[in-house]
Amino acid sequence: MMATPAVTGLKHVKAKVCLVGDVAVGKTSLIRRFVQDEFDDRYIATVGTKVTKKTVDVTWKGAPAMLDMMVWDIMGEKGFRALLRDAYFEGSHGVIAVCDLTRKDTFYDLNNWVQMIRKQVGTVPIVFLGNKMDLGERLVVFRTLADAIGHRGEA
Repeated sequence: MMATPAVTGLKHVKAKVCLVGDVAVGKTSLIRRFVQDEFDDRYIATVGTKVTKKTVDVTWKGAPAMLDMMVWDIMGEKGFRALLRDAYFEGSHGVIAVCDLTRKDTFYDLNNWVQMIRKQVGTVPIVFLGNKMDLGERLVVFRTLADAIGHRGEA
């Protein structure tokens, strides 16, 4: 268990991070692994959003600090995106945009997520994450990207 910032003299930083991506890309599984170090391969759709807190040690402005990450797992259902935008993205400090490496459409749709986020909160750091790398024989996105990079290298 971590000591409290008041006791240790550490800076305490809070950040809201939104986890976005299409339905069934594995957002909830990623959070479960990150926060609880558990994995469950049963699919249960997120309805609305689920907020999970994870405190991590970081370096903040050159000094050790404690970061309270409030990770917002946002449902990926396309029909609800406009409704979610105002309520869930407001005040975000960063975004993790997830695609399923076995489904090209989830990769291409990341552009729509990024546009929606930027329209709502402006420019915030965005990390792109390709999930399900363990499904090697089905990695269509990975192969597509590798081919595209390979063709660029030959030009």
